[in-house]
Amino acid sequence: MREQKGSVIVVASDDQWLVVGLGNPGPEYAGNRHNVGQMVLDELAMRLSSSFKAVARTNARVAEGRMIPGGPRFVLAKPNSYMNNSGGPVAALLAYFSLPPSQLIVVHDELDIPFDTLRLKFGGGHGGHNGIRDIAAATGTGDFARVRVGVGRPPGRQSAADFVLRDFTSTERGVLPNILADAADAVELIAADGLTAAQQRYHAPPPA
Repeated sequence: MREQKGSVIVVASDDQWLVVGLGNPGPEYAGNRHNVGQMVLDELAMRLSSSFKAVARTNARVAEGRMIPGGPRFVLAKPNSYMNNSGGPVAALLAYFSLPPSQLIVVHDELDIPFDTLRLKFGGGHGGHNGIRDIAAATGTGDFARVRVGVGRPPGRQSAADFVLRDFTSTERGVLPNILADAADAVELIAADGLTAAQQRYHAPPPA
């Protein structure tokens, strides 16, 4: 079903996925570890040759398209809210595009996963991540897919809150493009072949 809402064409079907990249708005946060989810969405938008535009009543910017003709349709969304208030925009986006939470993929940073590592899951708790906590509260469910991008634990006595609000180091930035590409690939694979297939690829132990 196709429906025109302003300048956006809404396609309500089983092959449409809402992909939300978590982070904080504004250029001062753009390079932070906490914004790695939005960095992944930039990679996906580049693949779609699409740009982010404001969508009325959602408090978010959206880029749309298909990677290949006949493939899954992606709605990439960056909330304009701060991380801890991500739930309102996500709930509004699901309603706007007539999608259930089961067709939501949230991409976010994860302290409890080593840097340069991905972990994928569906449902479960928020694990202390305030963005995920707020989305679950606003949508009434935690039953959505998550692409968790490892940023590692803070060194020494540095607080976790301070650590995630710092930019990646120069060494980390050297490998960051590969991580972003892998996370974008994982999103595509979840949409095309399902979570299990994506987990089998990205959770497999490295070759000996």
